[in-house]
Parts: sequence; structure tokens; C-alpha cells
Amino acid sequence: MQHSSGFLNLVNDAKSRVREISVEEVRAKQEREESFCFVDVREDTEWSQGHAAGAMHLGKGVIERDIEGLISNKDAEVVLYCGGGYRSALAAEAIQRMGYSRVSSMAGGIKAWRDRGLPMSG
Repeated sequence: MQHSSGFLNLVNDAKSRVREISVEEVRAKQEREESFCFVDVREDTEWSQGHAAGAMHLGKGVIERDIEGLISNKDAEVVLYCGGGYRSALAAEAIQRMGYSRVSSMAGGIKAWRDRGLPMSG
């Protein structure tokens, strides 16, 4: 997908303040059975077409409104992902501003997850 320069500038600015985590790091956390919140921020239709195993859904359009009801502990580790790692970086920055202190964006998003043949649900 081709993204506009304005969108890419916004994402790159957000990424300067957001920790990125690799697909391999996320999968290793799952395999070690570490406790973390794995959140898919894609649209409902994207989620329904398949998502990473172990993920919960909270779309980027409502994350600021709904996250405190879903993840009340602002010290919990939260890993967000989207299609390619752009929207999740923007969402990660937003929830960091809300006080969430251990937030990461999964680099490459679901595309990288699928490309590596990692477990899917849905």
C-alpha cells in the first residue's frame, strides 16, 4: 500500500517516541507464557478476516475511549499491532500520552506475522 507523505511523516514522528518490538520478540514472549496484552488495532473487518493468535481487538478508532475499560492497569505491558506497523505506532503514542508506561508497537504488523507463518486465529 502506498501511503501519503503526510501520513508517513506523522507515523515517523510517533515512532521517535514509541518503542517498536519485532514479531520474533512478541512470539518469544508468547512461547515463554509472559503476561502481556496483545492488541490488534485494525478495523473490525480486518480483525474478522484473521488475527494473530492470542490477540484481543480494540480498533484504533476507539482505543483512547475504550482502553481503560479493557486494560485498567496502566503499568501492564501492552503490545499493539495493525496491518504494517503504522497505525499501531500512532495508537501506541496516544495511549502513552494517557499514562500507559509499557507500550510497544509490533514492527511489520500482521503482514510480518503472517509472512513468518506464525499462529493465526479467526
